[in-house]
Amino acid sequence: MNDASEPASGYRTAIGRVAVIGTGVIGASWVSQFLARGLDVTATDPAPGAEAALRATVARHWPVLGSIGLAPGASPERLTFVAGPEAAAADADFVQENGPERLEIKRETFRRLDAAAAPDVVLATSSSGLTPSAVQDACRHPGRVVLGHPFNPPHLVPLVEVLGGARTHEGAIAAAMAFYESIGKRPIRLRRELVGHVANRLQAALWREAFHLVGTGAATVADIDAAIAHGPGLRWALMGPCLLNHLSGGPGGLAHTLDHLGPLMEAMWADLGDPRLTPELKQTLVRGLDEALAGRDLDAMVAGRDRLLVDLVRQKRDAPELP
Repeated sequence: MNDASEPASGYRTAIGRVAVIGTGVIGASWVSQFLARGLDVTATDPAPGAEAALRATVARHWPVLGSIGLAPGASPERLTFVAGPEAAAADADFVQENGPERLEIKRETFRRLDAAAAPDVVLATSSSGLTPSAVQDACRHPGRVVLGHPFNPPHLVPLVEVLGGARTHEGAIAAAMAFYESIGKRPIRLRRELVGHVANRLQAALWREAFHLVGTGAATVADIDAAIAHGPGLRWALMGPCLLNHLSGGPGGLAHTLDHLGPLMEAMWADLGDPRLTPELKQTLVRGLDEALAGRDLDAMVAGRDRLLVDLVRQKRDAPELP
């Protein structure tokens, strides 16, 4: 494909209509978020019954979004469902793609989106594993393709990871960052392409040791979850690991923490496990989780999670002293 130059007027930042391609768990959450911010949404998904399922999901999300605060004019009625990517992208000011994590499908989807959308419209993918460089060569305008990877559920969690590929224009990255900020998200810009991006890699590091500790019998699944949920997880919800280490250092800050606890950190790194998800380990993890959930109402648990997430996001938004 030919690499067309960046649009003379730059990429659109005044966004009124968003196209959402793929309306599974992530796509439906994005749709809810965009509608709650007073935008028009055109969505498409080839799955049977996709429109009815999407509208039902938006209705289910709407009360919690209302408790966060809806933008003027926000309404589920501003959702339009169409038959394919071309119809969705034709009048869009921004495109958010959420299709299957299969390269050949992504490339074909982006080829079709690129052919239908105006040249100054950013095309963003929510992909958890594929990179912009892997899909943008299918486009005549590869400079507008970016990663816009949310953290589940997107309608509640502010984080979005933004990344350009080898041929992405700086203007497209800036436009994506500006758009996500405008709808209340907390975008971060990644500086190079990585498998799993940043947040999922950080999670993977924790999962690795958690599964190792369960597999070796050092702790149960319930104990692992309690250790995080009632310990460092409470602090991680407020500040990141680097800043927390800085505060732990007292007047000496991060430099003191690294000098004082550095040898212990290195000793723990050297002792971390290298587990494999064998059938036996998978069975141990699933059995342990079943035991931890015995007698609990999963729907009530999710509702409680969402209620606390809303309260936490609101409290953080109202605490400008936190980063």
